[in-house]
Amino acid sequence: MIALLILFGVIIGVGTLAFAVVHRRGGSRTDTVEGLLQEQEARRQAQIDRVSFNSRSVHNSPPTTSDAHHRRGGNRY
Repeated sequence: MIALLILFGVIIGVGTLAFAVVHRRGGSRTDTVEGLLQEQEARRQAQIDRVSFNSRSVHNSPPTTSDAHHRRGGNRY
């Protein structure tokens, strides 16, 4: 019984800590142009990655036919 209470205590403590960390960050927005451009580029890249690496595109095509091999700058030969 004691072990179960300790387990629940640890789970609740981790949940409370995670909640505090997420809400401590706040919703501050980037004010500089450079920061806004970085956020915009990251958002664009995330959308491209969601399309390129979803389950259907990964499992239904050979690995070299994906356009992700050509899109990233480091993979060109």
